[in-house]
Amino acid sequence: MTASVPDGFRRGYARILEWVVSALVIALAVEVTAGVIFRFAGHSLDWYDEVASVMLAWLTFYGAALASLKRAHIGCPELVDALPWRWRRAIGILVQLLVIAFFVLLGSVGAWIMPVLATDSLTSLPQVPMSFVQSVIPISSVLIVIAGRSEPAAAEVPAVSEALQ
Repeated sequence: MTASVPDGFRRGYARILEWVVSALVIALAVEVTAGVIFRFAGHSLDWYDEVASVMLAWLTFYGAALASLKRAHIGCPELVDALPWRWRRAIGILVQLLVIAFFVLLGSVGAWIMPVLATDSLTSLPQVPMSFVQSVIPISSVLIVIAGRSEPAAAEVPAVSEALQ
């Protein structure tokens, strides 16, 4: 059985996001470990805590895109599953539309504020512009919208007995 184009796209997209999230986890672990070692040796890195905070925020946003693609966010599946199929489908579509609308708004505001932040920079690393740091907001918003658009809008197909009701 061959995979359909959407299935192939979802798998490839998930793989890319998994690599990005994995790279961020590894980089964060290395950066924090180096910061601890340097601090223990008496040569504290001025920038490590600020960079760790930024990397944690990036990990959160890109991880949210991956979780959105895998439908791993917190929900109430028991409540939704108890509803008739038509209600499950309607709620599934409504939730997808609300999530997409929220992230379109978040991404738009994030992109709008980028020029405002262009003159600011990190305190400990003045060569890193704040617009680069905050670019994760519009980028991850687009990634989450793509994740939401890459899945079917309806909940699972109803059982034969439910379809006949």
